[in-house]
Amino acid sequence: MLAPDPNISENRKSIRRLDDGAINRIAAGEVVERPASAVKELVENAIDAGATRIGVAIADGGKRLIRVADDGSGIAPDEMPLALARHATSKIDGTDLLNIRTFGFRGEALASLAAVSRLSLTSRVAGGDAYRLDASAGEIGDLRPSAGRPGTVVEIRDLFFATPARLKFLRSGQAETRAVVDVVKRLAMAEPYVGFELVDESDTHRTLFKADVEQGEPVAALRARLAKVLGPDFVENALPLEAEREGLHLTGFAALPTYSRGSAIQQFVYVNGRNVRDKALIGALRAGYMDVLSRDRHPAAVLFIDCDPVLVDVNVHPAKTEVRFRDAQAARSLIVRGLREVLTTAGHRASSTVADATLEAFQPEPRVYQMDRPSRGPVFFEEPAQDRSGFLPPTEAAGARVEPEPLAQDIDLPLGAARAQLHENFIVAQTRDGMVLVDAHAAHERIVYETLKSQRDTNGVAAQALLVPEIVELGQDAELLLGVADELAGLGLVVEPFGPGAVAVREVPAILGLVDAGALIRDIVDELSAAGSSAALIARIDAILSRIACHGSVRTGRRMNAAEMNALLRQMEATPRAGQCNHGRPTYVELKLDDIEKLFGRR
Repeated sequence: MLAPDPNISENRKSIRRLDDGAINRIAAGEVVERPASAVKELVENAIDAGATRIGVAIADGGKRLIRVADDGSGIAPDEMPLALARHATSKIDGTDLLNIRTFGFRGEALASLAAVSRLSLTSRVAGGDAYRLDASAGEIGDLRPSAGRPGTVVEIRDLFFATPARLKFLRSGQAETRAVVDVVKRLAMAEPYVGFELVDESDTHRTLFKADVEQGEPVAALRARLAKVLGPDFVENALPLEAEREGLHLTGFAALPTYSRGSAIQQFVYVNGRNVRDKALIGALRAGYMDVLSRDRHPAAVLFIDCDPVLVDVNVHPAKTEVRFRDAQAARSLIVRGLREVLTTAGHRASSTVADATLEAFQPEPRVYQMDRPSRGPVFFEEPAQDRSGFLPPTEAAGARVEPEPLAQDIDLPLGAARAQLHENFIVAQTRDGMVLVDAHAAHERIVYETLKSQRDTNGVAAQALLVPEIVELGQDAELLLGVADELAGLGLVVEPFGPGAVAVREVPAILGLVDAGALIRDIVDELSAAGSSAALIARIDAILSRIACHGSVRTGRRMNAAEMNALLRQMEATPRAGQCNHGRPTYVELKLDDIEKLFGRR
């Protein structure tokens, strides 16, 4: 016998309205998940108020204290009690929820925080006096005069003390502190003309993050801010990008493929200045690096999409971390196209971190040079009878081919002039201020691959007709696939409707050889459902081209003369994405003369 459902009662309960305190505590669970969420809401309010300097203080990861002070426009005394009321805001009037131009608009953050903590609100408008308003567990006190500078200070103590069960879900103070630092940095990246300071007051006044107001035009200001947040290595190896499509404007910085990371920790996407976590946009970011990274590496990029607010809906989730574009495909295509174009313009360039890693690998064990050793008294050596240097026979080192002195104009080229080949693969080239070591096979593989892709784009993909068309049952997804039939036909895959919920595959790309058409179609449909576009087919074709390029490129073991080596260097300089092979590994390492001298202790 089944046990009775404890949620079903024989006595019907009447519907009743929850009191304001319960409503605010429920809302707090959606808006404020952890201390970092509270910091995000308060800092965004400060930005909306026109602040140019924002100070954040926390204790115990924000569980014991959160204080956000700004120099914004402030709140008038008669509006301060209303600021703590639910669904009260100055951002919108409620008539148009699509034309939202501020971070906040729901009017829930302060009311939710006041319901689950001890909150104090101190504010002063220009030309007025400062006032303070306290609230505890939803109970609002009396407004009273206070001391304070123009702007607003919100102080939260004992977050979630009014909802003890919520405290059990918070992590350690260190983990919550890291989350707060991450939130502040994400906000700071999008606002280079606003100064930020985050301090930890748990034990001592320790600065966790600080970024002064940046100066100059937007691209330079953003570059400077990203250098402070992500480090100088990122901006040194990142390319500025700008693209536009159907009212969407893309800007930001995309790192070179050889600056890839082991995880997705340096991927940031902003929509109208708001940091969002959108799987489709992050998928588009990765698609932009599709054939220049291996599967276990992740690109680094900071992307900003700006558009008319009516083209994007930010009222999707209370935390406002998700958005919905009116034309999601346009947004994804903009990112993919923008990234591919900027990576193409990078040409043969590789990241400076490749050279840094090489230098680290070359670092010898600590040693003491003879000149630095303490003297042990005179040591006499036998005077050589004669100078035998002229009798040294000319030799060729094993595994190395030495080439004639390069021409001066060749040395001034980006990859220099070939001087030797090591182990029948690695080319040593001399530049004006250093040297370049090239993996000839990897470099030629990329050159051949890019040539094959160019031919594909120019002439299209040859199709092979099936003797018997393959019928694939897709149900409702058939319409999704047929909507991109023209695009697929350009890639050599021809499909036609075949009754309700089915398609007939009549032609497949010839380059794929024997292929399971049904499995290919289902992979494409899965990607269309998840991302709104299909890169599955072109990815398969590119994989075949990459394989052909690998087998058709210069093989390790082949000896090259000077003309061949120099020709390869010149091709690399003229080929897009030549800084990395088809698998994402660097094709060359450049060492400056200063770095080489350091290896020998000369600097």
